[in-house]
Amino acid sequence: MKGLMQPTQLTINYLFDRAEKYHPEKNIVTATATGIERTTYGVWADRTRRLATVLDQLGISKHGRVGTFAWNTQRHLELYFAAPCSGRIAHTLNIRLFPEQLTYIVNHAEDEVIFIDTSIYPLIEPLLSTFTTVKHLVFMYDGKGEVPTSVPGYTVHEYEALLANAKPAQWPTDIDENQAAAMCYTSGTTGNPKGVVYSHRSTYLHTMGTMIADSVGVCESDILLPVVPMFHANTWGLAHAGVATGADLIMPGPDLSGPAVAKLIVEEKVTVAAGVPTIWMAVLPELKGKDTSSLRCIPCGGSAVPKALSEAYREQTGLPILQAWGMTETSPIAAVCTLSKADRLLPQEEQAELRTTVGLIAFGVEMRVVEPGTTTPLPWDGESSGELQCAGPWIASNYYNDPRSGESFTADGWLRTGDVAVVDAKGRIRLVDRTKDLIKSGGEWISSVDVENELMSHPKIAEAAVIGVPHPKWSERPLACVVVKPGETLTKEDVIEHLVPRLAKWQLPDDVVFIPEVPKTSVGKFSKKTLRDQFSDYVLPDA
Repeated sequence: MKGLMQPTQLTINYLFDRAEKYHPEKNIVTATATGIERTTYGVWADRTRRLATVLDQLGISKHGRVGTFAWNTQRHLELYFAAPCSGRIAHTLNIRLFPEQLTYIVNHAEDEVIFIDTSIYPLIEPLLSTFTTVKHLVFMYDGKGEVPTSVPGYTVHEYEALLANAKPAQWPTDIDENQAAAMCYTSGTTGNPKGVVYSHRSTYLHTMGTMIADSVGVCESDILLPVVPMFHANTWGLAHAGVATGADLIMPGPDLSGPAVAKLIVEEKVTVAAGVPTIWMAVLPELKGKDTSSLRCIPCGGSAVPKALSEAYREQTGLPILQAWGMTETSPIAAVCTLSKADRLLPQEEQAELRTTVGLIAFGVEMRVVEPGTTTPLPWDGESSGELQCAGPWIASNYYNDPRSGESFTADGWLRTGDVAVVDAKGRIRLVDRTKDLIKSGGEWISSVDVENELMSHPKIAEAAVIGVPHPKWSERPLACVVVKPGETLTKEDVIEHLVPRLAKWQLPDDVVFIPEVPKTSVGKFSKKTLRDQFSDYVLPDA
């Protein structure tokens, strides 16, 4: 017997339509190089429909890929919806990728048009001759740079002029929920990036996932600040959730510095601000003495959140950081560390320790931690570590046109995340490390994340990353790469002394090197590959 419910298609168009119908007066704010620009969802919706007509006029094919090379802005949000709502595919290009990777992505996805913020045109201009499928370049003047009058081999357009001459489009009625809506490529540090293709259905369901109270709980009364770039895993779902709920959206534009982000939080009375740990490290000192009472949630992901950083926010703002976990392949929200009713009755120190986990798997997603090389789940005992694997309606099942898919998905269809984790008796997930970042010392595995968290608890340390370096006896030993806070001094002995009561002797770094900055990946994570390359010839003392 079948249920007698209506077979409504779960498409992104529904998210757009709700904002247009029910929240036309709500706000979208963009910080630009020339100041704050304000508009409403009603104006944005009209412009988004006009943009869909522009895509028709440019001859962008059905299911054509629409590339974006832009900051977090109102215009980028228009592109986020105009492409999929008109039956095409939004393809966000990571502005911080290596040139050869950007060329690969544009050609592999077969982009037909690229929308470009003028301030970052110099980053992509040298690569234009390497693109094989792009026909149109549309420039969005953002206060810096200029709109070129011509570019050899391309038809050049100016964004506002196109919109001014276009009429609002009506959405096609034949969009299937399983149709591709957006593409995003992984930011892996080895090999070419891999393409993840999100469907309308997966995005719709993931949007609902961000609205669940035990997740981020996005709602109409929120004022959202997605500091996480729009090219980084769907802005963690906040752009779609903002539109779906009618929450005010604060787009930070190009200036993601600590002072700029802190100013937006305070002046726009932000309730939810999301970004990677390096962002929150820079923002924290700028919030001192400021009114942050509007904040209710500070989601943070991309890499492990040091307990010291989370607790510093709790002491200063009254809110610890909300650690979440996911990846490009998981849309991305897959786990969120919201504390249970019982957890919130524990002493603050125990709560702080729980917040170093990524919490429970998100509603709608399944997880298992398995013995390496098998699909056999390990016990939930808080000690047995293995590879974390995921499955669910917003989890990728394959990579786009890529033979490497077999390496990342199991025979029974689960995503191999590459994260090493343990699960406690209550189902809370603690990430031990990335498989490639674990340090094998003798017969023991050392978690670089554990050592980094203890390093970051030192009041004079701004950043710290731990890598394995060769050792003739133990195979590998930890090397601590430490950034000292401005105006402070620190010695190797000081660092080791800080760690001695916190780690087992065999976990202690064999050496400490002081560096000006931990190198970052294109999405702001610590790039341990860069550090391993930098110290590939490093010889440990007494090795």
